[in-house]
Amino acid sequence: MSQSTDPPEPAAAAGGQTDPDGPAAAIAAGYAFTGPALELGALLWDGACLPGRQIRVPLSMLNRHGLVAGATGTGKTKTLQLIAEQLSANGVPVFLADIKGDVSGISAPGVPGGRTEERARDVGQAWEPAGFPAEFYSLGGIGPGIPVRASVTAFGPVLLSKVLQLNQTQEQSLGLIFHYADSKGLELIDLKDLRAVVAFLVSDKGKPELKGIGGLSTVTAGVILRALTAFEQQGASEFFGEPEFDTSEFLRTAPDGRGLISVLELPAVQDKPQLFSTFLMWLLADLYADLPEVGDLERPKLVFFFDEAHLLFNGASKAFLESITQTVRLIRSKGIGVFFVTQTPKDVPADVLAQLGNRVQHALRAFTPDDAKALKATVRTFPNSPYDLEELLTGLGTGEAVVTVLSETGAPTPVAATRLRAPQSLMGPVDPAALDAAVKASLLYSRYAEPVDRESAYEKITAEQAAAEAEAEAAAAAAEADKQAKAAERAARSAPKPEPSLAQQVVGSGLFRSLARSVGTQLGREISRSLFGTARRRR
Repeated sequence: MSQSTDPPEPAAAAGGQTDPDGPAAAIAAGYAFTGPALELGALLWDGACLPGRQIRVPLSMLNRHGLVAGATGTGKTKTLQLIAEQLSANGVPVFLADIKGDVSGISAPGVPGGRTEERARDVGQAWEPAGFPAEFYSLGGIGPGIPVRASVTAFGPVLLSKVLQLNQTQEQSLGLIFHYADSKGLELIDLKDLRAVVAFLVSDKGKPELKGIGGLSTVTAGVILRALTAFEQQGASEFFGEPEFDTSEFLRTAPDGRGLISVLELPAVQDKPQLFSTFLMWLLADLYADLPEVGDLERPKLVFFFDEAHLLFNGASKAFLESITQTVRLIRSKGIGVFFVTQTPKDVPADVLAQLGNRVQHALRAFTPDDAKALKATVRTFPNSPYDLEELLTGLGTGEAVVTVLSETGAPTPVAATRLRAPQSLMGPVDPAALDAAVKASLLYSRYAEPVDRESAYEKITAEQAAAEAEAEAAAAAAEADKQAKAAERAARSAPKPEPSLAQQVVGSGLFRSLARSVGTQLGREISRSLFGTARRRR
């Protein structure tokens, strides 16, 4: 940073002065691009807004990523609304995360008059009200919007470890669980699938399954299961399931050729910041995995705005940060631009910040020692300039920012204090009834609205356990029956013989048997005589 002996007043009233031979002309010359570009606003210099000195960003450089930063209330949301409108007008699809619910107005024309027209005059903008084609989404159907769901398998162990706040050892164990499920054809679609697999792997039958690759301790499994329970209590079970959202839906254009603006409505889950920030990272990672390499394009395929970005990095593991850094670095060649929206650049890790070629820095506050430290750190991230950036950044008004972007040759442009243009769409939320009607009128609503619960890991493990239990019960019943039969047989063999009755004793005696033979012989003779007509001999 170079120090100016006569720093300008940063927040200036409108003025028409120009300085064709001074620093203002040199700064403006750095933004005189030949190809298509987005109009950001007019240069602020020496206490004046110079509508003849326009600050722009080349359309072809938006896949080199960017940062929109600034304190609360300085106009970050309106800046990304302004950029999104112009991207759409140039046929580039846009993804926006609507944390507070005030970006839905991008689909409706703005209201003329008042500050809007005053801002337009200041910056030399030919302002006309206009709405832009938009689709509205929600995480898992919580809140208004087309439900966006992901399977647990697609989400992956690294992202899930982040949102479950697992340590490195627990994250590695979760990776083993995913590996086992994949190898056994156990689809992890929703959280009950994952819970079933974890419970199985610490059961007596499941313990040997991971023995060869480290195993899963009962303590770690307990931590994961408790984290899943807390996660489900936050409503997370709504986000995982089918039909799984196809992120290529974000790459569509409207019938008139304008880029479709996909707005993810997050007010209903804004009290779960770690959840939605991690889910946004999944969306980005899924796009990266699916899209082919295209190199540098005249215009990006999609520009993705990652709001409240500091929430993504808070408490992140090393593996998670490496995943983000790699995704941001490589997704550029897939034609995707990513803008992180946060309060100060220090919220973003240095390796990620180094990938962000386009910067729109709104005002910072220096009320505390930590604020002052953050201010100095922010100033050091900018190229040298004739501005006193420390003074400038604390004095910028709402809707003003310090800008530096990549030129068409890839070189950084001069730092330019800028009064930004006014968005053409409604700067606020649309009516809830209109939002609901727009959601249900979408062609995607019937495709994604109703959840589907097909057979997956939970059902397979439950069915296998039920079959095993039935088999065990049948075997136990057979064993018990066999045991009882053998006991009866042993009892029969060892039982004492009963004493014979008087009749049995008489019949069984030798005398009785002799008498019976004698009687039988005599009787037989009598019968024979009767039958054959022989007479008894006379003596």
